[in-house]
Amino acid sequence: MEKATPAQSGNYSRGRRRLGRPRLLIVGCGDIGGRIVARLAARFRIVALTSSPARVPSLRAAGIVPIVGNLDTRRSLQRLAAFNARVIHLAPPPAGDGRSDPRTRALLAALQRRPKRFVYVSTTGVYGDRAGGLVDETTPAAPTSDRARRRLDAERAVRAAHAAVVRAPGIYAHDRLPLERLRSGTPALDAGDDVFSNHIHADDLARICIAAMFRGGRGRVYNAVDRSQLKMGEYFDLVADRCGLPRPPRLPRAQVRAAVSPMMYSFMSESRRIIGERIGRELRLRLAWPTVADTLASL
Repeated sequence: MEKATPAQSGNYSRGRRRLGRPRLLIVGCGDIGGRIVARLAARFRIVALTSSPARVPSLRAAGIVPIVGNLDTRRSLQRLAAFNARVIHLAPPPAGDGRSDPRTRALLAALQRRPKRFVYVSTTGVYGDRAGGLVDETTPAAPTSDRARRRLDAERAVRAAHAAVVRAPGIYAHDRLPLERLRSGTPALDAGDDVFSNHIHADDLARICIAAMFRGGRGRVYNAVDRSQLKMGEYFDLVADRCGLPRPPRLPRAQVRAAVSPMMYSFMSESRRIIGERIGRELRLRLAWPTVADTLASL
């Protein structure tokens, strides 16, 4: 019998180490999923559910094991039955006018057993309009749009499965700034009509998801927000000034409504200042980018 060469033995050992790593299933592995993978690839064997066969090569190139399946087609999810340890669910509900999220319920049915560690990324939109008032994790949800109602439906389903829920606001990053919006001259609201918006850097959101997987309470809600507390127009002005672009024109609400898409206008119809103390107190996480101004100063 031939004796294995040192190179062959090394490859075998590395293969055993890879196979011996704990598994993590990411559902909806887009930008935030990719940032999670970059932080955990050395510690976990990461599996990603994708509905697009065309993404399989790029997922494999990133060291991810792809599973092709569609949350809208339950019979395509049979391979998920083996995953009951760690799941991060990033996939959005379907678009439309419904108030429930059949995708999340299809995922829970496919998993069969409750995951030991489960994180679901939702939206701060479930709080609805608070007329600029302060909101924390104890504030009752009061969604005003069907989009947010679908998210709340998903939250209720996953919290029954003991998931930690991470509520995210507007996600931005060094490479996720509203530059095209500014270049196109899309208007913002007059100062008198402007609304508070909330933000989180994409890298910090990925870190919060990871911290919630390790330290999050089962069924616990975490507001993934930074400390900016900017009005929406102020945010656009900051980005424009830093990137050398014109500030957006400010118009009364009625004129802005006629100039933007219904979805964009829905974001301009709710105002709240969200506090996320639990990410520091319970998840023991310190934001790398505590404000939008900190991020823009580093450009």
